[in-house]
Amino acid sequence: MRAAVWHGIGDIRLDEVPDPRIEEPTDAIVRITGSAICGTDLHFARGTVPGLREGSILGHEGVGEVVQVGSAVRNFSPGDRVVISSTISCGFCSYCRAGYQAQCDNANPGGRRAGTAYYGAPDSAGGFAGLQAEYARIPYASNGLVALPDDVSDDEAILLSDIFPTAWFGARIADVSAGDTVAVFGCGPVGQLAILSAQLQGAGRVIAVDQVPDRLATAKGQHAEVIDFSAEDPVSVIEELTGGIGVDRAIDAVGVDSQRPTRGPAAAQADRQAELIAREMADVSPHAAPRDDNWVPGNAPGQALRWAVDALAKAGTLGILGVYPPTMTSFPTGIAMNKNLTIKAGNANHRHYLPQLVEMIGNGTVDPSGLVTEEEPMSDIVDAYREFDRREPGWLKVAINPTT
Repeated sequence: MRAAVWHGIGDIRLDEVPDPRIEEPTDAIVRITGSAICGTDLHFARGTVPGLREGSILGHEGVGEVVQVGSAVRNFSPGDRVVISSTISCGFCSYCRAGYQAQCDNANPGGRRAGTAYYGAPDSAGGFAGLQAEYARIPYASNGLVALPDDVSDDEAILLSDIFPTAWFGARIADVSAGDTVAVFGCGPVGQLAILSAQLQGAGRVIAVDQVPDRLATAKGQHAEVIDFSAEDPVSVIEELTGGIGVDRAIDAVGVDSQRPTRGPAAAQADRQAELIAREMADVSPHAAPRDDNWVPGNAPGQALRWAVDALAKAGTLGILGVYPPTMTSFPTGIAMNKNLTIKAGNANHRHYLPQLVEMIGNGTVDPSGLVTEEEPMSDIVDAYREFDRREPGWLKVAINPTT
């Protein structure tokens, strides 16, 4: 079968690879009818998240049709249409039962303390083959697959595999409640859905921070109050918008590939933090291999975190859903402690939220499919990676059709 394969930093190829097969009675094989490129995939391409083995199939977002099930899979049959939870979980350990499926005791072969297992990931996260392929093996399929009704399209469902549950989780861990003023840092696909999730969870106001014009325009289309951090100092503007108080909740939807301002008043502050930023970059992207204008790591890994902490009101809450590798050790602890902030972070418990979000899309409560701005055939996936990596105008969320 064809699959997107990682051969090294900045080296992604469309290869022919062996078809997956049932390895355990709890497995299923799914024919992938829709996949997508995520910012997490770009972390591997840019070298800001280490540990991926050469030859790994990329991707952790998938929609498809069941073609084969193991003997222990009692709730799905060939022909069933499903969305795949991007994190893998058994469904029966104490963590899964408590709704912390991202910390499943059994899914990661590294053992109970190994943490989140997901598709298209390094060995530390299980080393499972990814979903940017024509077929995929799904471990613990009884729990990891969620049935799709006919009124949920592939374009809608692909957002359910990862980014919508991730955004929903981000608003939850930020403790968003009725009337809150919420700042969302990053207006990429997850940031856009974090804006929507905060609004659905009761936020009175949402302030969105980015520098990419079309992403800010999309956020404004959701009636978020937008700030271009390369034109204004986002913390100063947030203080002004909130009467000098700051926001109640903040969501970091950026992660390790955060960018510093290119101009404007905030750029001078970044210049003053040049030594700190240089240390962070040395820690998180020591093997970066940019090629022309592709695969360039974020040039200020901790920028979104610092802005979020500074922008929060006293006793506010920060939800961190952007991806950071273990090598990222910089955090403004002193400011957070002295403001009595609550900090929550982690990989989303996708399976916990999937049934609710499937129902919300199916009954018309939300229609996030407009965030899928590009649909590319599998044959063009390498070029799609390059365009998405460069944040080309209009390339907000890229869906991949493995059948073409």
